[in-house]
Amino acid sequence: MASEEQVKNSTAPAVFNTDAANCLTKELRSTFLAGKTKSYEWRSSQLKSLLKMLDDSEKQICDALFSDLAKPEMEAYIHEIAMIKSSCKVALKKLKDWMKPEKAKTNLGTFPSSAEIVPEPLGVVLVISAWNYPLLLSVDPVIGAIAAGNAVVLKPSELAPAMSSLLAKLLGKYLDNSAIKVVEGAVNETSALLEQKWDKIFYTGNGRVARIVMAAAAKNLTPVVLELGGKSPVLVDSNIDLAVTSRRIVGGKWGTNNGQACVGPDYIITTKQYAPVLIDSLKHNLVKFFGEDPMNSPDISRIGHDRHFDRLKKLLDDDKISGKIIHGGQTDKSSLKIAPTIVLDAPEDSLIMSEEIFGPLLPIVTVEKIEDGIEFINTRPKPLAAYLFTNNKQLKEAFVSNVSAGGVVINDVTLHLMVDTLPFGGVGESGMGAYHGKFSFDAFSHKKAVLYRSFYGDAPARYPPYTPGKLRLLKALLDGSLFGIIRALFGFS
Repeated sequence: MASEEQVKNSTAPAVFNTDAANCLTKELRSTFLAGKTKSYEWRSSQLKSLLKMLDDSEKQICDALFSDLAKPEMEAYIHEIAMIKSSCKVALKKLKDWMKPEKAKTNLGTFPSSAEIVPEPLGVVLVISAWNYPLLLSVDPVIGAIAAGNAVVLKPSELAPAMSSLLAKLLGKYLDNSAIKVVEGAVNETSALLEQKWDKIFYTGNGRVARIVMAAAAKNLTPVVLELGGKSPVLVDSNIDLAVTSRRIVGGKWGTNNGQACVGPDYIITTKQYAPVLIDSLKHNLVKFFGEDPMNSPDISRIGHDRHFDRLKKLLDDDKISGKIIHGGQTDKSSLKIAPTIVLDAPEDSLIMSEEIFGPLLPIVTVEKIEDGIEFINTRPKPLAAYLFTNNKQLKEAFVSNVSAGGVVINDVTLHLMVDTLPFGGVGESGMGAYHGKFSFDAFSHKKAVLYRSFYGDAPARYPPYTPGKLRLLKALLDGSLFGIIRALFGFS
């Protein structure tokens, strides 16, 4: 646990500019180069401190999430606190194995020799997180950075101010502030950080800012992980358990931060024939979950901030979807509330079908045949997630084989996030790189190739002067041909 003096110095100074950012990175690099973060003992102690922080501060965390998002306590615990605890526990349980060198095979060309792959920390890394899951998306990458032995700066989102302030306070109190820092602020502070040289940048957010991050990283050839989003489709067949399907879609769309989740269902595709049945079931479950007046339901989050509310309202006010809203549509700027809304057959060139929604609006696209849905998905940028509900084996196989997405779930939504043995990340415009479980450790590690040789077995054939006989021997060695080696040694061509 940090000392009182460390706590005072754990966050950014009152004015955080380029000079302050430069001093910060120099301090962290000095800590890293001293080797402090590399030991198993340091890494495990920080992870244990994180667990203690979560246990000690559960109410404070829930209060901050409610302040920022009106997030229900159930969602706050299950989707943020519990997932962070799980990540910490997995890392603590498996850290020694992750840190072990991995044996690698060698070949005749290097005989006699042995080889291994040694994971080593990258150095000083930057994590820039998002506002929609401000605890999970801040701390989860930090767990990977710590487990891999790095010094790390966390920049929480200024759009979740209560959680940003709490993270600065708690990480300053519980973690080693000579190696782990929190910088609060907005565009100016983030820009100052991006001007520094990092050994990796991990960014969660939107594609527009991701391009700025990637351009800044390119100046120093800094590798990046970009966790973005996209329009994650849900293809719904008629050969399903309708009640279960409807509950899972409603829970995954509106029961996860009111649609403000990067892997939340963005739109549904189903057949024209099946759409009325599915819509009735969705409406039924919306009333069952959130009541007749969802605007006053305590079980649904509010919109994150004014700018995001205005963007969602613009999608609803688009003339192209006039008359297409078949459920919901109510808005209240004063409380930042938007009711769960279903839109049927919005034109493909409408705003709601042209950009990631990231909110409580759910378009339903109808097609003649369910197989047409795969073609519809593939005409659009690759999403972060793609979902299919069906009992048809051939359709499952076609979906998995032909739909390119960060992750795919069959007969549910969003749950792949909970499986630490699966990589979580995007492809194409939905992001690059992946994390969770060992993938988080790997994201912040360099796999160093190491070859060991003795002073024996030094083949004269590798050195000048070059002769036809040496060439024949080296060709045989490099081809791995034992028979060819014997022929070359005995002078046969």
